[in-house]
Amino acid sequence: MKTEQELKDIVKTRYAKIAEQGKAENASSCCGATTPSNKVYNIMMDDYSETNGYVSDADLGLGCGLPTHFANINKGDTVIDLGSGAGNDCFVARHETGAEGKVIGIDFTPIMIEKARINAEKLGYNNVEFREGDIDNMPVSDNIADVIVSNCVLNLVPNKKKVISEIFRVLKPGGHFSISDIVLVGNLPEALRQDAEMYAGCVAGAIQKSDYLQLLEDKGFYNITLQKEKPITIPNDILVKYLSEEQVKGFNNGGTGIFSITVYGEKPGKKQDKPKLKLSELQEKTSSCCSPKSGCC
Repeated sequence: MKTEQELKDIVKTRYAKIAEQGKAENASSCCGATTPSNKVYNIMMDDYSETNGYVSDADLGLGCGLPTHFANINKGDTVIDLGSGAGNDCFVARHETGAEGKVIGIDFTPIMIEKARINAEKLGYNNVEFREGDIDNMPVSDNIADVIVSNCVLNLVPNKKKVISEIFRVLKPGGHFSISDIVLVGNLPEALRQDAEMYAGCVAGAIQKSDYLQLLEDKGFYNITLQKEKPITIPNDILVKYLSEEQVKGFNNGGTGIFSITVYGEKPGKKQDKPKLKLSELQEKTSSCCSPKSGCC
């Protein structure tokens, strides 16, 4: 069993390499980490290209959702992006906050921070900054963010409870998050769970969906809502690297589900006048085409 630090080192090393790969290679693998599949494209990611604020140079094809679509970001907000990569979600968030807002991207891979800063300088965005650090020990003060977003990153962190505590700490009272991530329903084959490449590929580090949501409620978040959910299919030409033919068949027919979810939650505070719904009252709201701003979710 690898330690938390060993798992972090695996991710940091792999994502330094990913930063130098092309978007197509990243998008056709599991979060850019596994050998690209020659059968499908966009195993994890959603298409950002029509999104306001999208910057193609900052899109490395590493996400598994569109959290900024669902984040209810307002003009003047302070937004933090966890695992900001080359900066794409930060730039989309900046479109929503306007010049009067502030966006902070946090990433622990130095080359990602460098790429993001170069992109921000090219765009002339003086209110978007990138800080190097772990998202389970964020380099920001308490109660600073109106909104936190993250795209396919928490699954890479060994201590998810600690990250969720940090999210609670840095959100202002009444602030909220919208996070896209990978979760499981059922158990992964041991060969997938133990493999370092699949860990860096977002799958082996994922936890059960029910456990993920419970961690959020246990920390004190409320009005926890699934804003979007979609199944993730790992192509057979990736699975055969880890499993026998018979095991691949069993995995594909065994009821194990790998899902991308976008989940929303609120920190208690003065800004909220909505009822504080507990997880037991959760109404799962799934959508592939709309955001809460449009009122159709």
